[in-house]
Amino acid sequence: MRLPTMAIALSMVSLASAACSGLPGSGEGDGGSQNSTGDGTGTGTGTGYDDSFGSGNDLGSSGNSGANGASSGGSTAAGQACATETSQAGFQQVYLAFAFDVSGSMGANDVPWRDRSLKWDPVVAATKQFFVDPASAGFRASLTFFPGAGQMCNANTYLAPDVAMTPLPSPAFGEAIDAVTPQDDRSWRLGTPTAFVIEGTTAYIEEQRQLNPGKYAIVLVTDGYPEQCRQSNSIEAVVERVEAARAGGISTFVIGVNSPPVEGAPPSLDENLRVIAAAGDTGEAFIIDTGSAADTTAAFKAAVEEIRGAAVSCTIPIPPPPDGRTFDKQKVDVKYTSATTNTPTSLVYDQACAAAGTWRYDDPANPTAIVLCDDTCAVVQAQVEVSLGVDFTCEDVIEVPL
Repeated sequence: MRLPTMAIALSMVSLASAACSGLPGSGEGDGGSQNSTGDGTGTGTGTGYDDSFGSGNDLGSSGNSGANGASSGGSTAAGQACATETSQAGFQQVYLAFAFDVSGSMGANDVPWRDRSLKWDPVVAATKQFFVDPASAGFRASLTFFPGAGQMCNANTYLAPDVAMTPLPSPAFGEAIDAVTPQDDRSWRLGTPTAFVIEGTTAYIEEQRQLNPGKYAIVLVTDGYPEQCRQSNSIEAVVERVEAARAGGISTFVIGVNSPPVEGAPPSLDENLRVIAAAGDTGEAFIIDTGSAADTTAAFKAAVEEIRGAAVSCTIPIPPPPDGRTFDKQKVDVKYTSATTNTPTSLVYDQACAAAGTWRYDDPANPTAIVLCDDTCAVVQAQVEVSLGVDFTCEDVIEVPL
């Protein structure tokens, strides 16, 4: 999935008090009951509109008007026309903090269910591909490895990732994975300190968010239950920390790597890891079965693809209008276009998100962003490539000397 992009067109009213054509029902179309000082039949000065959200696309910003031509649907004053400018804005930046298990159970080869060729190697192959995939462009990611004995039971250990937040795609992650991969079967790290990994990674994210606001999520990759660090590293302790992260707006995705189905292998990870994923508000954990290296690589890649899509933010910041103009929240037209159909579909404003195919403002009284409602967001996240066009009509601010 390629990170969705969007273009925002700002339709300006000329400084000579020309009025762009308005939405149906807004009282600003065809020179009717406008309250501007143009050729219409309205009276008084200034601009007038009701408080309802109209529908339609006659905003003078979709080919119906230009900097040197008249609007096809509205009135103008003194021969002035609506000028159109385009500003680019993107979806909210997404940051993925990966926490990666490097304990011996991932491939120490000391027992059949720790077969490196069936666990570590195929999982690493898919992980490295994600970090260099051009489709990951637009995301930023960090990578933290479980550190082993002596450091693992201290949350502060995880405040400095092995790879800091880096724009994707990047070869730095593959290089770090190669560096940490044990050279022999006796060099694997000890323990699965999941609770401390979550606590420390959450603290790292909170620091990062102060500098770089955006949407943050943890991606936990492990093949085992929490181990070592005594009772402070139980499943209950992990869930408690994941819930605390979620309360702070940080989701947790879980990828569990099962052991090959051989004699002596531990039971499936399903139940415990699903509890962690549910606490992280990401639904089901992704449980990867092993036994076939090719199938494991494919399954892990599919899981990461789904996480990449689910992590896409459905919040679109509203760009500031140019100097001398103010944003008019009453006239916004949002269109969604899928790359598969290339046909734009208008989305409807619904602050309550009660209907399908809708969007809302983050704060209707003082909006700073457009937020796609859940069903619309799910459609966007499921697409390989989408674009979102948002037409804004702005009103001129004219200073009248006293």
